[in-house]
Amino acid sequence: MENRNLLQYTFVTLKGMAMGAADVVPGVSGGTIAFISGIYEELITSINNVNLLLFKTWKKEGLKAAWRQLNGNFLVALFLGIFISLVSLASLVSWLLENEPVLLWSFFFGLVTASIFFVGKEIQRWNGGAIVSLLIGAAVAYYITTIPPSGNSDSMLFLFLSGALAVCAMILPGISGAFILVLLGSYKTILDAVHERNITLIAIVGTGAIFGLLSFAKLLKWMFNNYKNATLAVLTGFILGSLNKIWPWKRIMETKTIGDKEIIIDENVSPFAFEGDNQLIYALIAAIIGFSLIFILERTASKR
Repeated sequence: MENRNLLQYTFVTLKGMAMGAADVVPGVSGGTIAFISGIYEELITSINNVNLLLFKTWKKEGLKAAWRQLNGNFLVALFLGIFISLVSLASLVSWLLENEPVLLWSFFFGLVTASIFFVGKEIQRWNGGAIVSLLIGAAVAYYITTIPPSGNSDSMLFLFLSGALAVCAMILPGISGAFILVLLGSYKTILDAVHERNITLIAIVGTGAIFGLLSFAKLLKWMFNNYKNATLAVLTGFILGSLNKIWPWKRIMETKTIGDKEIIIDENVSPFAFEGDNQLIYALIAAIIGFSLIFILERTASKR
């Protein structure tokens, strides 16, 4: 755990905002941003500090000691940034997905492509086990991106479970929590709830997210402590496999209506086979900006 000043906590909040912005988009993981910006393991460790020992410390040594053990300032700064992004950018991202999908996906394609390099370079031993782990991670992530989206469900229990599953994906580099919500059919319901400030639905999804976060973080912490090299290889594979989802140029194969929701099934195509304006030059510029942003984030983390 690090001692930070106000300026450093402001940077943590900005990293949280970047994570939140990524998590709004189905296909991009906030966990990737956390990893690249150098706060991933601290985040996992801090989440794991929410346990019975924390309450014992609170009882014996007081709230200040428990807060320090929790790394509370870091978590508050980070989740404040995520919350700001989720609330402020939900409308913008919805608009971009509707009106400028090629440019939005191009930006994130560049960002995620650069992430593969930066997460992969953390792998210390490129042996047979690491290569197999990478291939397994890539295959699993690719398969997840090929699953057709589900119809929407508004039941309270289903939304609770959606929040739990999505947040597990959200803290995994490469697997997008928003995309898991699309697969489950909950994405539109939850995005609408954020737009409309539906406190009840937000609270149900948020409670599920907290449950999933506390449970899954323990598994991740154990994996990093015991199988760090293989874990990093799997995470690199996840990011590689997820590229299939965020390829900017797609052809609509089928449109289904389930209840009052429209489900689109599409496939990736060459920009030259794309129906309509492929915006190739602007898409390349957007991808380069996304690619460069990862280098800037990584350099900022290295300096810190």
